[in-house]
Amino acid sequence: MRHSLHKCKSSVEEKLKKHREQTKIITIGDRKIGGGNPILIQSMTNTPTEDVEATTAQILRLEKAGCEIIRCTVPTIEAAKAISGIKSRIHIPLVADIHFDYKMAIAAMENGADKIRINPGNIGGKDKVAEVVAAAKERSTPIRVGVNSGSLERGLVEKYHGVTAEGIVESALDKVGMIEDCGYDNLVISIKSSDVMMCVRAHEILAEKTNYPLHVGITESGTVNSGNIKSAIGLGLILNQGIGDTIRVSLTGDPVEEIKSAKLILRTLGLRKGGIEVVSCPTCGRTKIDLIGLASQVEEMVQDIPLDIKVAVMGCAVNGPGEAKEADIGIAGGIGEGLLIRRGEIVKKVPEQELLNTLREELLHWNE
Repeated sequence: MRHSLHKCKSSVEEKLKKHREQTKIITIGDRKIGGGNPILIQSMTNTPTEDVEATTAQILRLEKAGCEIIRCTVPTIEAAKAISGIKSRIHIPLVADIHFDYKMAIAAMENGADKIRINPGNIGGKDKVAEVVAAAKERSTPIRVGVNSGSLERGLVEKYHGVTAEGIVESALDKVGMIEDCGYDNLVISIKSSDVMMCVRAHEILAEKTNYPLHVGITESGTVNSGNIKSAIGLGLILNQGIGDTIRVSLTGDPVEEIKSAKLILRTLGLRKGGIEVVSCPTCGRTKIDLIGLASQVEEMVQDIPLDIKVAVMGCAVNGPGEAKEADIGIAGGIGEGLLIRRGEIVKKVPEQELLNTLREELLHWNE
């Protein structure tokens, strides 16, 4: 039975790998997506792009958290000009987000944007699209074609009797066609909906119809709490089919939370290695320590420790060692004291207030 399960898992992994390898390779700054390259994590700044200092500071925080591509809104010519100043201080590709004004797209590229995000249907008509494409072609700047369910054209809503996955895909491919007609195919496609299952279905349809790399996300997913649940379900279902080359977990909150969630989703799906995974037990009547607080402290503490291991945080010494067997190292609380556990074996007993520091010291000297 174990051999059969392993064989089944291997065949699924091969299918997913093959699916991603078939997508077109696109270069964004110094990063490559598609063609089997690793799935990259994106986020978007929420500072005024015109404020170079604030925007740069936020991007550097996101870089530290693990962001690999960053997007900034460019609603004004001042924002477009700010891109060059921001780019000189950061270390990841910068994408300019454009709405309605084709001039902003051209100005953003002139100031060094590594990619632009547009909806060709709302920047002024085919002649304006052609001008943007000409500027992109001159610089080999990738264009991300973005379509959201909330802005689906009336004709497609009527055709499909409402907003549907099929309508979203048709809209996206129509916009892609506008750029292809200008002789350009350095493209990434993004289709988003706040309806999780509609979004999943749309990606399934789109992946069958194109080999352009796809940026995946659940738009307007909500707060850190509800947004994480929607994004984990939606992204999990999409990515596990071998679909998607970059992702964003869209949350109403600090953008750093988006990066933390994206890393965990990729790691949980086996699509990324590295980073400490923290597992913890649910509280029960045997718990005599502040397990909720301790688990949160451990999760925060390990963010900057570059190890690829599993850490367990257990609430009692009754089941702690057994439950922590699959972890590389763990701690379990008792009455005023706790246990340090390595691969299911008790290593030492320490006072409760020393549990966190004891674990930290073990992790800092793990490779020794």
